[in-house]
Amino acid sequence: MSMSRILVETVVRRTLKELKEDPERSIRKLIDLALEVAEGRFQQEFLQAARIMLENEDSPYYGLVRDVVSYAGQDKLFRLGMNLGYNSCTEGARRIRDNQNRLGIQIPWCVRFQLDGSSGERLPQYQSAVKEGEKLGIYAWLLEAPDEPAQVFPLIQAHPDSAFFLFCRPGAVTARLADGIGELDNLLPVIQAGEGDEPACVLLRDRGIPYNVYSFYGPEDLPRILDGRLLSDCANRLRPLLTALVPRRDCTPQARVQAWEAARQARNGQLYQTLPWEMEGDTGDVAQRISGRNCPVCFDSRGKALFSPGDGPNLFQSGLLPVLKDRSGKKEPAEKA
Repeated sequence: MSMSRILVETVVRRTLKELKEDPERSIRKLIDLALEVAEGRFQQEFLQAARIMLENEDSPYYGLVRDVVSYAGQDKLFRLGMNLGYNSCTEGARRIRDNQNRLGIQIPWCVRFQLDGSSGERLPQYQSAVKEGEKLGIYAWLLEAPDEPAQVFPLIQAHPDSAFFLFCRPGAVTARLADGIGELDNLLPVIQAGEGDEPACVLLRDRGIPYNVYSFYGPEDLPRILDGRLLSDCANRLRPLLTALVPRRDCTPQARVQAWEAARQARNGQLYQTLPWEMEGDTGDVAQRISGRNCPVCFDSRGKALFSPGDGPNLFQSGLLPVLKDRSGKKEPAEKA
């Protein structure tokens, strides 16, 4: 372990203990520390913007921090913060850029897996894919498991250096599931807004588990996004760290652009006690800034990359790297006869 990482971990742990007493000073201290170790332009720009935003003493983000530290376990906040902030956005970002130059391929900042009820049988293939991804610098993984999320717990447990975001429906959040999530410090649940969302969020809070929420949207939902009703409702009723706006498949490009702009304006304007995030636009913007490319990668439950219209390499048969090479148009050399 490098000396810089040891220093970061030491300061982060100490600052987390101080957050309850003085969140304003503690957050500014964390940002100053991050600015010292951040190397990439994206990290510097993001942290400088965060520092300017937090000069507003009435910022609702201070209230958000006070709320989170009032119930969330420090070990989980520490591990998620290190895995996402340091492993993914700092060390991982550097490794992604180095490997892109070395291999001549496009490497995503995060990877999405769409899971179904039989995905637990594919855990060895997912384990291999995440291991490959970490070597390339990928430490952020989005797992879409609406109804049976517990099947991926062994995958998450086996990769303690990565940050996993588990998207699931409220009905799947039982006491047993919450206990399992509580044992995995590198896992952040993301609960779908809708029927049963409040009891699910309360259950997670009672277990000391921080959480995000997400809401699907289409053109018909734009009025509630543009006038702030959707984000305000999630912030006041569910009190999540982050509220993600996820476009439906039939959502028009124009609606996506409008939703993204609304999310950015709400976030930069510090309008709500939650961080608005448009899933497609904001995630792509981070990827563009980290690696110079926005190359989203999502696999369906059969291992097929959704960006590939034909019969490209399959995750379960070939692994992650051949899929990334295929996406980048880089062909494997033919075997000699």
